[in-house]
Amino acid sequence: METGMNKIAAKIRIGTLKSIHYADSGHPGGSLSIVGILVYLYFKEMNIKDWRDPNRDRFVLSKGHACPALYAVLAEKGFIEKKELWNLRKTGALLQGHPEIGIPGIEVVSGSLGQGFSAALGIALGAKRLNKSFRVYVILGDGECNEGQVWEGAMFGAFHKLDNLVAIVDYNNLQSDSNCDNVTALSPLNEKWKAFGWHVLEINGHDFKEIENAFKVARRTKGKPTCIIAHTIKGKGVSFMENNPAWHGSRGLTEEELRQALKELGEE
Repeated sequence: METGMNKIAAKIRIGTLKSIHYADSGHPGGSLSIVGILVYLYFKEMNIKDWRDPNRDRFVLSKGHACPALYAVLAEKGFIEKKELWNLRKTGALLQGHPEIGIPGIEVVSGSLGQGFSAALGIALGAKRLNKSFRVYVILGDGECNEGQVWEGAMFGAFHKLDNLVAIVDYNNLQSDSNCDNVTALSPLNEKWKAFGWHVLEINGHDFKEIENAFKVARRTKGKPTCIIAHTIKGKGVSFMENNPAWHGSRGLTEEELRQALKELGEE
């Protein structure tokens, strides 16, 4: 399982960086940090063979600025054509800088931090009230957890016992301006989510065995939602991007940078 997942993840990282290069703008660091989680969700965890199936599992990217990675996954799944990736952020093109309704496989408009999480909570509550069996998954950024709306949502999720919902926090410890600890420190993040009534797991967000075990535990957890705190590396897979806040967003890659990145990711 792990070897196959790593191969898919490498393809997703390559597609992500190429799309950002052609756009000359994007958020490479936070896109690369969530690739492992996205790959496991779409290629192992979620029931989502057909994005139009009303019984499909739902996914919301609350940290919407990392959408280049999600778009690359949707292309690999065949939900959108791969050629759309090369028109990222172009005027009139299908794929813009944040997820929008109308893109096959996108459930919710996101980008304003905290709002995607609220939408995921509503979808999960709706599923409960309609006696639907599908599950809901949402990825939040660690910097996004500075938003008060996230903690209102956390109370809401626990109050309504949304055990069909899994929130994954991409804990790469960097946000737009600086290290998270220099902006508004999150620690102890685990204890905060527990205090709000969630079942909490902590994993290495790049280790597929740990990812798999966490989602299995989440499925067995009843009566409360699950939060998976995924420790990740911003810019994962590319040496000059890893743990470098300069690659948070709003810049593309030069030809030389792209060439080096693709070589490190194994593109021949």
